Amino acid sequence: MAEVVFRRLLATIPVLLLVTAGVFLLLHLTPGDPIDAMMAESGDAAAKESLRRELGLDRPLHVQYALWMGRLVRGDLGRSIRNGEPVLDNVSRRLRPSLELALLAMSVSLLVAFPLAIASAVRHNTTVDRVGTTFALFGICMPNFLLALLLIFLFGVTLRWLPISGYLDPLEEGWAGLRSLVLPATTLGLALAAVVTRTLRSSLLEALSEDWVRTARAKGLSEGAVIYGHVLKNALIPVVTVVGLQLGTLIGGAVITEYVFALPGIGRLVVDAVFARDYPLVQGVILLIAVGFIISNLLVDLLYGWIDPRIRLR
Repeated sequence: MAEVVFRRLLATIPVLLLVTAGVFLLLHLTPGDPIDAMMAESGDAAAKESLRRELGLDRPLHVQYALWMGRLVRGDLGRSIRNGEPVLDNVSRRLRPSLELALLAMSVSLLVAFPLAIASAVRHNTTVDRVGTTFALFGICMPNFLLALLLIFLFGVTLRWLPISGYLDPLEEGWAGLRSLVLPATTLGLALAAVVTRTLRSSLLEALSEDWVRTARAKGLSEGAVIYGHVLKNALIPVVTVVGLQLGTLIGGAVITEYVFALPGIGRLVVDAVFARDYPLVQGVILLIAVGFIISNLLVDLLYGWIDPRIRLR
């Protein structure tokens, strides 16, 4: 197992190199100047030029990239142009809210999707199945920002059950912190639950049509034993893939949800850095998000072998 993990990690090095090169080029070729973003357009030209030399932005692109990669190899992601702090310090302050939001959203999605998908597959072509498929279609088509506004209007404005914006750390504030994350986690969780419901329902229906299911029933196994003891485990492979990919997306891609609910997470950090043309911060955050995706994909591959022993990792 350790050898497999080591080989997979080595195989990710070219991917990370492509990510760094692509992000670096796209940022520097995008119209806009970080110096103009930091200083007024009418600022002193000499001061701007001095700041440009101080930040190393006057050098050719390939030199800037080589210097950045040299620091990256030493574990240094650089310093933010806006505040001069190390990129890792900026990220560490914003990482916890995003991780908490991602884990809560994932919990919501699984708690909703699994019972609904199982009920839809077991009661195929019934009212329960139609409700499940309608929910899946609705959740996939509904934009996150619209769902967020509807939840805010219902639970925050009309019923006044939950706060509509702001963030409190659940690890420090307890229940008050959890309440601040309920609406954003539900917004993201319901969207993911729709995808998981559709995927799991299709996988369950395919498994239920196999000959070995009829054999298990003929042996006298109860329907619950057939579904939860055999069918569900065989139907989990596609679901694990979807959940693993979505986990990486939730950590770094919940930009709209974080803005709507005023959460100080990674998504907002990236958007603010892009508008400020803060090259080192954007490059560092996207690189860390790419590493997160790679780790989640590796965990998914390892789960394959645990779910189905017939799968051998190489």
